[in-house]
Amino acid sequence: MARQGYLRIDGVSKRFQVNGAPLRVLDRLDLSVAPGEFLTIVGASGCGKSTLLRLIAGLDTMYDGGVSLDGAPIVEPGLDRGLVFQEPRLFPWLTVAGNIELGLLNTGQTKAARRDAVRHHIALVGLDGFQDAYPYQLSGGMAQRAAIARGLVNRPRVLLLDEPFGALDAMTRARLQEELQRIWAAEGITMLLVTHDVEEAVYLGDRVVVMAPRPGRIAASFDVDVPRLRDRASPVLASLRDRVMCALEATGPTPAAETPPWTAAVATPRLEPVYQPAE
Repeated sequence: MARQGYLRIDGVSKRFQVNGAPLRVLDRLDLSVAPGEFLTIVGASGCGKSTLLRLIAGLDTMYDGGVSLDGAPIVEPGLDRGLVFQEPRLFPWLTVAGNIELGLLNTGQTKAARRDAVRHHIALVGLDGFQDAYPYQLSGGMAQRAAIARGLVNRPRVLLLDEPFGALDAMTRARLQEELQRIWAAEGITMLLVTHDVEEAVYLGDRVVVMAPRPGRIAASFDVDVPRLRDRASPVLASLRDRVMCALEATGPTPAAETPPWTAAVATPRLEPVYQPAE
């Protein structure tokens, strides 16, 4: 049986309407992620990284092109994809165990099976002893561990991570990067992480994809041929960081002549999704 978790994005374009004017967020984007691969995507704000994750998660289906998982089109959210946000988004009235168990809703598992799965994933993310704690009793790093466990508990084929460590301090961020690598190795699932942090992208990824903005598109791709566990001070990683940074800088800011006219006049534009067929 073929290994599961093969993700494919074919010619995906996405538009929004911003104050009545069209804004192309993604433009004919092609990308494939192999089963079990840890892919990181880096790009400036506004390049469409989070939008792409929403399409893969099935939270937005109004776009041109195709997104598929193991050959099946993605047309709605599903248990085969887990999603972790920048903020933990834990329910304050539920314990750690209760929040993680939310990931098992609609799976049809027995109460005993759900309890065993929650116990296993609490141990997996290093939260033993905190299963009965409430979110307000957790540090930021511990809350994010719980969010990762919730994303993994139903054993998805793909885990999508949207800047999961962006709000954490440097030391906590480094520790959770190590934990995420350990979890990825233990679970063997496909992971796709988007980040602004080039060092994080290179340190975690099997492959780093650089996205250019306005419209969002693939500018470059780099294989990270460095065995794990990795040394952050590795000269090979340092050289690759420089190459990725150069590729990122080459995407450049939007030229003044191409800057949408509403950006100077409107501080917080209203976004309205709209479907338009590809030209």
